Amino acid sequence: MAGEAAQGFDLLPVVGILAAGVIAVPIFKRLGMGSVLGYLAAGLAIGPFGFGLITHPDTILHTAELGVVMFLFIIGLEMQPRRLWSLRKQIFGLGVLQVATCAALMTGAGILMGLPSTVALIAGLGFVLTSTAIVFQVLEERGEIASPAGQKMVSVLLLEDLAIVPLLALVTFIAPQAETVTLGQRFVDIAIALGALVGLILVGRFLLNPLFRILANAHAREVMTAAALLVVLGAALAMNMSGLSMAMGAFLAGVLLSESTFRHQLEADIEPFRGILLGLFFIAVGMSLDLGVIANNYPFIIMAVIAYMAVKFAGIYAIARLLRSSHAEALERSVLMAQGGEFAFVLFSAALGVGILDAEMNAILTATVIVSMVLTPIAIIGMNRIMPRQAPDLDGVDVADGLAGTVLIIGFGRFSQIVSQPLLARGVDVAIIDSDVEMIKAAGNFGFKVYYGDGTRPEILHAAGAGSATAILVCVDKPGAANLIAEHVKAEYPLAKLYVRAFDREHALELVRLGVDYQVRETLESALLFGAEALMALGVDADEAAEIVADVRQRDAERFEMQIAGGFMAGADRLQSNSGAPKPTPLTKPRRQSSGLNPEAEKIIGVKGEGAA
Repeated sequence: MAGEAAQGFDLLPVVGILAAGVIAVPIFKRLGMGSVLGYLAAGLAIGPFGFGLITHPDTILHTAELGVVMFLFIIGLEMQPRRLWSLRKQIFGLGVLQVATCAALMTGAGILMGLPSTVALIAGLGFVLTSTAIVFQVLEERGEIASPAGQKMVSVLLLEDLAIVPLLALVTFIAPQAETVTLGQRFVDIAIALGALVGLILVGRFLLNPLFRILANAHAREVMTAAALLVVLGAALAMNMSGLSMAMGAFLAGVLLSESTFRHQLEADIEPFRGILLGLFFIAVGMSLDLGVIANNYPFIIMAVIAYMAVKFAGIYAIARLLRSSHAEALERSVLMAQGGEFAFVLFSAALGVGILDAEMNAILTATVIVSMVLTPIAIIGMNRIMPRQAPDLDGVDVADGLAGTVLIIGFGRFSQIVSQPLLARGVDVAIIDSDVEMIKAAGNFGFKVYYGDGTRPEILHAAGAGSATAILVCVDKPGAANLIAEHVKAEYPLAKLYVRAFDREHALELVRLGVDYQVRETLESALLFGAEALMALGVDADEAAEIVADVRQRDAERFEMQIAGGFMAGADRLQSNSGAPKPTPLTKPRRQSSGLNPEAEKIIGVKGEGAA
């Protein structure tokens, strides 16, 4: 019985896939070719046109698409709603402009290659959808997803994910049997998609946090992991059933949970599945490369790959330069996004199903996209050889590694230079890191030992000694970077005291919500001292000026507490204003209510006096 069960489940393909990935990826990374190309080569080696361990790669490809789904969920966890809102102009500005321009250019290229206009349109629209998996993988390996250039590419990819919905509707509209689909049915499809989006938002906003709180109180780690998978796959299923992409559903679920207290736990639970399935996706793409189709149609496929990648490259570069990106940034974006992507397979399959494409053309276009995906890592290597990325000159600068100070200071600009003085005067063991090489060298001229390191990267925090520091002082001048560092520290080093420099009042409120131990606005105390000096210059006595400043500081603290509870506009009555009718308020609150000492005074203030009967 056991023998029959063992024979019923063939482990050879599973072992073959794992072995191919384990062998190929380290070799390709060692050769400087990246993990993506290693996975693709591994898939080609064990697929139908290699050793033949896998004969039906399509089945594996559909399962492996869950890797892309989970990858988008992880990206969503990094995209708080306010951050996503800040990208709206890039998503619907840069994204729409790039997609529309490249689609038009590639449709024209398809017509010039002899394709019928409808087929050329589908081919161009499919190729315009960049591979989310490849671009995100490259950006993640470089640590550039949060960089300005990376955020522009993320914005375009999000727009392309959204575009798959109207593109599928367009396929139905231009299909030969399109007249059988009524306008009412199309409106119903759109309503279902919008309803699914609204439903997912409501569930994420009102149900997910209470659910994870209940599960956390149960102290069952495996249940939390199962719940994390349920959220990702459930959101993907809901979007897929409503006609939207699974990746978009997972991304939206991640965004809705990005401000949850369980965010880091969810990321840790999903990460192993994401990594394995994303690698499996690339292996499956390599397996799907039909060498027979390529052999029979290689002149057209070679021409199509060159034409589409060149035209898309030119379109992306032109749009980037038009919107004032630098030459280096425009070139990098063009190389990274010049390939077709996994959503093209979805679009081509839909076109095949409604009769726009025949089976042979579907195979040719699919092979064209896969070849472009295979060529992208090679193109990146070529770009890096021709235009090597400018690394900072670390001559005379030590990189943070194995530090172990009692206090870790991150960022050494004008603020932290002053912060360090009382600590150093007391003899505290201080380790300092900064990512500005020129500043590090300048600080060295004044006797400061500052190490090179980007504090927003978790591995740098570890190397800088965050695990052994009693206190971590985040003194960087960019609010986004400060928040990111604070999140990493709270998640990985909860026992360390976390002190953070706040850029302004709104940033200070964000830091309080992140749970930092202490925050101070960088201009608060200096502005109060400045105001006190101005009062004394106008003839106010020093003691009175000090009392006024103390009251203003107290009012500011009260207003801040009100804002924490009631939002940014709360506590406005605690401000002194120079507009409208004056509102005389005592500098110090009276300890007891005022009272009239005679009937006339009682009438004026409206209360009974102490001596009244």
